[in-house]
Amino acid sequence: MKLLTFQASRFGWKSHSKTLETASDEEVDETVTDAVVVFLHAEAKDADEDERKRVFKHTLKHIKWLANKRDFTNVVLHSFTHLGAENAPPEFATDFIDELADRLRGTKYNVWTTPFGWFCSWDLAVYGDSLAKVWKEV
Repeated sequence: MKLLTFQASRFGWKSHSKTLETASDEEVDETVTDAVVVFLHAEAKDADEDERKRVFKHTLKHIKWLANKRDFTNVVLHSFTHLGAENAPPEFATDFIDELADRLRGTKYNVWTTPFGWFCSWDLAVYGDSLAKVWKEV
């Protein structure tokens, strides 16, 4: 799993074009303020059952850690397959993102997911300190 995370003062996304035939027809135009924005790339090796548990635990921990650094309760999860070369199957990635969103919602977080299988346009404003931009490989 590769993660590119941001502490954003603002993140807006708008669906642009569908990239997977199986993706749902959900056109969106949303904006969230004061959020951890997570660009995540699920890799083929993450789909192994034992690896998935480890990756899930560390991904969840990383997101909460970064959100708590600024007392954020908003999180946006965005599948971003451009962070690596070996993609996990789309079904794995969507299940992983859905479970991650559910776990975060089960605590104190408000969670949005961008439409899976779509290119989106973004409007991203990130805080200036170094912790506001974190790359993590799990």
